[in-house]
Order: sequence, then C-alpha cells, then structure tokens
Amino acid sequence: MNHIMVTERLVQNIVNTSYEELPQRVLQHAKKSLLNWIGVTIGAINHETVDILMDITDELSKERQVTILGRNLKKDVLSAALINGTSSHIFDFDDTHLETIHHPSSPVAPVVFALGEKYDIPTKDLLRAFILGCEVELRISNAVYPSHYQVGYHITSSVGVFGAAVAAGILLKLNDEQMAMALGLAGTQSFGLREMFGTMTKPFHPGKAAQNGLLSALLAEKGFTSSKQVLEAKRGFANVYSPSHDLDKVLVNWGEVWELEKNAFKPYACGIVLHPAIDACISLREFAAPEEVKEIALKVHPYVLELTAKQTPKTGLEGKFSIYHTGAIAFLEKDASEDQYQDEKVHDPKTIALREKINPLADEQMAKDRVLATLEKYDGGTHNVYIEHATGSLENPMTQHMLNEKFTKLCKKTLNEEQIEQVIEKMNRFDELDSIQRVIECL
Repeated sequence: MNHIMVTERLVQNIVNTSYEELPQRVLQHAKKSLLNWIGVTIGAINHETVDILMDITDELSKERQVTILGRNLKKDVLSAALINGTSSHIFDFDDTHLETIHHPSSPVAPVVFALGEKYDIPTKDLLRAFILGCEVELRISNAVYPSHYQVGYHITSSVGVFGAAVAAGILLKLNDEQMAMALGLAGTQSFGLREMFGTMTKPFHPGKAAQNGLLSALLAEKGFTSSKQVLEAKRGFANVYSPSHDLDKVLVNWGEVWELEKNAFKPYACGIVLHPAIDACISLREFAAPEEVKEIALKVHPYVLELTAKQTPKTGLEGKFSIYHTGAIAFLEKDASEDQYQDEKVHDPKTIALREKINPLADEQMAKDRVLATLEKYDGGTHNVYIEHATGSLENPMTQHMLNEKFTKLCKKTLNEEQIEQVIEKMNRFDELDSIQRVIECL
C-alpha cells in the first residue's frame, strides 16, 4: 500500500461512512460501550482527582455549557471533556481493546457528550461520531502497537487524541481539508507516559486526550492549519513515536472489519492482565479458608509481572498494579471491584497476611489471558484452577445483564434506583431518543 496518502485516505473513509452503513451489531456494541463509560465516569466522579480538576477549571473558566456527569454542575466544553474523560479512567474499569491494551471510550465519549449536549445534536449522529472516532484510534493503535507502547507511551492517550479529534470533527461537520488539519493538530498534541501509572496522572491522560482532540477540531473549524500528512510523514506520528509500525493497518478492510467489536468490558476494576488471576483466586476460595492457605502459586505470562509486580502497594491505586494484593483480595472477598481497591483494604492486616502467600511465576508458555493457579494448604492438600479465558474477554464476554449490574454498582452512591434504571433503558435505545438531554437529565 502507498503510505504517501494514508491520512488523506483515512479522512475520506471517515467522511464517507454514513450512519446507515454502520452494521447493527456495531451500533449495539457502541451503546454497550457508552453505558459502560457512563458507569465508570459516575462511579469515580467524587474522587479527589476530579475535585482538583474541578477547582482548577473553576479558576480558569466561568462559562457553563456542559454537564459533569454525576455532579449537578456544568463546565465549558473543553473542561467538561477533560473532567469526564479523566473520571472515566480513574478506576481502571473502562473498556479495553485487548489487542492493543487501548481503552477507546474514555478519550472519545466525553467529546461526544460535550458537543452533543451543547448543540443538542441528534443521537444517531452522536453514535456515528463515537463509532468512527473509536474506529480511527483503534486502527492507528493497531498500526503502532506494540512498539509504541514498549517505548513507554500510554496508548489510550497518545493515540486516543486522534479518536477524539475525529468524533469532534464529525459533529462539527468539518470538510476533508479541515478533518486532515484536525488530525494534524491532534497528532502534535499526542502525549502520555506509562511512567505515570499508579498515580492521578494516568487517568488524566485520556481526559487530556479528549480535551486536546476536541480543541484540535475546534481550531480546524476556524481555519487553523497543520500538516495534512500527520500519520505517514517522515517526522510525523508513526515515524517519531513508534520505532516499528505498519500503516497499512489504518485502512485495511475499512467498513468490513470493525475494531470496536473487539472492545471488551471489565468485570474487575484493574488492568485486564490481572483478570484471569482474579477469576482463579475467586474460584480457589471454594476449596479453602484463608487460614488454611500456605501458598497460592499463579503461573502467568511474563507481561503480567511487567505491569503488576508491586509487592507492597501503599495505596488502593497501587493495589491495582499488584498481583499480590489483587490475588489476595479476590480470594478473601470474591470480587475485585472498586471497593476492593480502597486504601484501607491495602493496609488491612488480613489482606497483607494473604498477600505474602501469593506467588506469581512468569511462564513464556502461558498466554496473556490465561493462568494456572495452584492452592497449597497447610495440611498438604492442593487444588489447581486453570483459566483459559477470563470473564470479560471476547471469548467469555460480560453479558448485558452483567453490564447493567456493574453500572448499578458503580452509580448507586450517586444516582437513585429510578435514575439508574432510566439511564440503562435509554442507553439501550440511545439512537432512538429525540435528544441526548433525555440521558443527561437522568444524570
């Protein structure tokens, strides 16, 4: 494929893909993705990370246009995109494109909701913008993964900014030239370092990607110029940010293969690489009480330990990057939702005692989504559990009922029962609603 015109051809694909051309199964998966995104956003909306962002945006802007989901407050569109995007990634509970470890909704959905509310844009247009924004970011991720990620970039943010720009560009009705400019502006605002994992800065990444992508489209709408070859140029995104890449993956099978369909939803509030171990430890709980456990050995892919080897996490957030805490709390409480990653759980003597009995073992032969867990009891008894595909994987996906339960669990501290039921019902037929306001008024 000729790489000279990748950006130009991508723009043509975006502009020429109508709502009517989107397969029904993709529309349905998009609505699940948006429901999941609202849940994880509202679930974290009272976190201190959000409080800080609310305070600083209060100081910077007095314009009130767009709702902060789960708070009875409004901000300007750029601040709302930043805050809602950040909130949605705080719990590490958002959706995941498993092939690239990219969380597609958190940079794109905040833009769709911000512009949708401000301009009361028809819901079918919003769903189209969300789907195409996600499709673009995931295809670019395919093109630069794993090299881009291994260098140290947080791919959800560094590539998510393109998805945010595309979604905004569609909703602002940018022409081909303007859309190319928006992509150029987005590419030059690409950022996010994996060094920040385990801190408030990690969820800040997709929030800022949403804000930067939206700003890119707003600037392009006004005639702001940038390169029209941001993806393929010698000093463009792929060559600068990814030592190894394949830009053919940006365009191949456009309209036939939908990357959004590969978007998986998490039953647990931590990195997807830990989910097989969680399933295993929950299962092992049936065979022993905590005081009977001598050791729980977890044979995992080496990549799992690269990401989650914190042996003595000091905060709940660090606990999400600890296979030791996660295995222990999953065994003790048979869950790994946000409640299991509170600071007090990390410091609980019972958790610490069991944490010291978790023994992860790296094994190149294990696939990333598999685990072989062996429980050894003090009386010499052993029990093995093998997880081939974790709950939430594409092979073992969360059902609509499970998603509804997750949404309810996340939102019950902020919304009442009636509001929760209404949001679930409305998001299930989002593109039939006469206005996004029908959803916003429930939040």
